[in-house]
Amino acid sequence: MADEQSISRGRWFWPIVLAFTIFHASGQGAVAAPDIVSIDKVGHFGVFGLLATLIARTQPSSRWWIGVLVASLYGICDEFRQSLTPGRSVEFADWVADTAGAAFAVTVYAKWGLYRRLMETKFWGRAPAQVAKGNLPVRKSEG
Repeated sequence: MADEQSISRGRWFWPIVLAFTIFHASGQGAVAAPDIVSIDKVGHFGVFGLLATLIARTQPSSRWWIGVLVASLYGICDEFRQSLTPGRSVEFADWVADTAGAAFAVTVYAKWGLYRRLMETKFWGRAPAQVAKGNLPVRKSEG
């Protein structure tokens, strides 16, 4: 039981690290990124997609949508926070990219076994043995 609790707590490590990284980056007055709008939106899409996936994998499969919801809420809060940072502004399109990336990534995580197995390696905090115990279905035909 104690081992399962430590595994459960360990799964939150990467979402928290990524959330702090986003928080730190959005608090900077100038972000080192190309001045191309589409690259900015792709960045939002990818980063918040990863955040949503990392959150979703802490939940039972029936509640993976929580990853999308939390990432979207974090995105809108992050946009508001940027309005308080000199040199930064709120962009509705950034939040749309955050939410779309979150929804896309969690959908891929739910439907594509290869991506799900990649996210369930020991590097991300859940050993494949825990996946086999029923925390996450693994089917040989997926992928």
